[in-house]
Amino acid sequence: MNQILDLMKSHRSIRKYENKDVSNELILEILEAATMASSSGNMQPYSIIITRDDDIKRELLPLHFNQSMVLNSPVLVTFCSDFNRMRKWLKYNNAPENFDNFMSFLIGMIDATIMSQNFALAAEARGLGICYMGTTLASNLEIAKTLKLPKYVVPVVGFSLGYPAESPEKRDRLPLEGIIHHDVYKDYTEEEIQNIYSSKEKLGMQRYRSSKELSEIIEKSNVDNLAQIYTKIKYTRESHIKYSEDVISCLREQGFL
Repeated sequence: MNQILDLMKSHRSIRKYENKDVSNELILEILEAATMASSSGNMQPYSIIITRDDDIKRELLPLHFNQSMVLNSPVLVTFCSDFNRMRKWLKYNNAPENFDNFMSFLIGMIDATIMSQNFALAAEARGLGICYMGTTLASNLEIAKTLKLPKYVVPVVGFSLGYPAESPEKRDRLPLEGIIHHDVYKDYTEEEIQNIYSSKEKLGMQRYRSSKELSEIIEKSNVDNLAQIYTKIKYTRESHIKYSEDVISCLREQGFL
């Protein structure tokens, strides 16, 4: 038990990898453990795309906002909400072809995400490193086209995978007292909010200012604190409205709306 907890506490996002292949046998071993994750109705409404091909990676690179690990990791793993497989099974067994709605997509998305975290833990237990890429959801329609996903399959989360060639510092997390509620939700006072985020504010600003490139962006953007970095630089209202529209378009294209 202590080993499991230590593994979970030692997680780092790995963006640089050794020039070393990850064998199919190891990936299958990891997948066997990952598929034991909880699943709604034990339906397992997900599929996993293992991408090694350099040409496909180059197609995916701009869709993942040109993040370097797309090309320098030996493997990309994309987890998809998938009701294509189950709907075919229903059809071939003269059962109603349900699961073509938003709720079904959410069920598949949740199951795929739970399974992806099982995969990540199993991979790290075998000495591999991963880096989740939120761009999988932001660019899911174009990623679906690149990966030739049929109707009722939508990419929701993905990460790079390989043997770590770096050992980055542990990232900060909010204090437990800032995220735990007992019995019912207790809303926060301004003082409590400032206390909860005080360490993240300090460490986050130090991290951004330690990078010459990021520091220059901060200065040009005229931001004063971490909250403004999140909302004026990283996650603007305009970008999230666009991504929201793109995701809705993908769900409509793939048959869930």
